Amino acid sequence: MAVKSVSIRIEEEMLQKLGFVADYEGRSVNSQILVLVRESIRAFEEAHGPIDGRIRPDVNVKPARKSGA
Repeated sequence: MAVKSVSIRIEEEMLQKLGFVADYEGRSVNSQILVLVRESIRAFEEAHGPIDGRIRPDVNVKPARKSGA
């Protein structure tokens, strides 16, 4: 599966808060965004049915880092 880069514009305060949440969850900001995207896709598919395609959102995010890493 090809990995693509996406650039987003985000307010500094929102980015700082996202960084706080990501750190609390033991993830990078990038991984936290992927978790949020995955959850959004899952909720959409639960409400509207599966999205056609080969991509499985549940395997598109690295697991959280172990504590002490």
